[in-house]
Amino acid sequence: MGLRKMDDDFYLYPGSPSTGFKLNGEGIILVDPGHGSGRHKDLLREARKLGKPVLAQVATHGHADHIAVSLRVGAPLHIHRFEFSIAESPLAREVMTFGSKAPEGFLAYSFPEELRVRGVFDWGESPFGLKAVGLPGHSPGMTGFLSGNVLYAGDSFFGERLLGAVGLPYLIDVGAFLRSLDSLEGLASSGVTLIPSHGPVVSGEGALDLVAINRERILRAVGLTLEFLKRPLSTDELALKLMEAFGVEPSPKKLALNLVPVRAIIARLYNEDKIEALVEKGLKWKVKGD
Repeated sequence: MGLRKMDDDFYLYPGSPSTGFKLNGEGIILVDPGHGSGRHKDLLREARKLGKPVLAQVATHGHADHIAVSLRVGAPLHIHRFEFSIAESPLAREVMTFGSKAPEGFLAYSFPEELRVRGVFDWGESPFGLKAVGLPGHSPGMTGFLSGNVLYAGDSFFGERLLGAVGLPYLIDVGAFLRSLDSLEGLASSGVTLIPSHGPVVSGEGALDLVAINRERILRAVGLTLEFLKRPLSTDELALKLMEAFGVEPSPKKLALNLVPVRAIIARLYNEDKIEALVEKGLKWKVKGD
């Protein structure tokens, strides 16, 4: 594996998530350093090949798989202001993915160390020469970083392989995620290359197609939810039916992961006055009027 040149001053190192290398004056800005026991060594090795030190790190959001090795890289970490407490606190990171403190070893990605975020930014600003583009929905402060005609889009959309493996895009706000897909579509239509953290680099029609696949998956899940909730179902029961509809073999970890976007779909439909809550041997949800 090695660096792939994406633009005059932006490179990509493979992984899930991949990591961006932004050349900035005398040094390098890492985008989403990622996770893994040897990941930091790989990143620092590639920086040495470019002949420049790592000056800083920026993260698209505070989930553990995107920032776990930032401590070992050593450069100061910067993140959107909505994400800094998530990144800093081990408990907050678990709450964002599990809903509370998680059973030990249950989450696919976690690490026990506290982080210290050294700087925050807002959308529209350009930390270290990278324009911060607001792409919320996956997380509150999900940020894409634009360098020339290349957008490192983080988890604002996903590759087909990941969608096939888990069923639903991980999101906490359906409306925000869909609006972010609209933003990605506009950028792709203007010639910007899109880099999802978990998926292939796409541009042109390929980018538009992948954005459309993400949108279709969400809208289909919303439609299926209304169909399934013609009879009362718990959140777990609904998630299992959606996983089955998308051909995903359930496991405890995959079910726990899918419960988050399923709750977001329930919230959207409840707020649209399309479903109601009831207690029937537990909390259930049902289409109104049926």
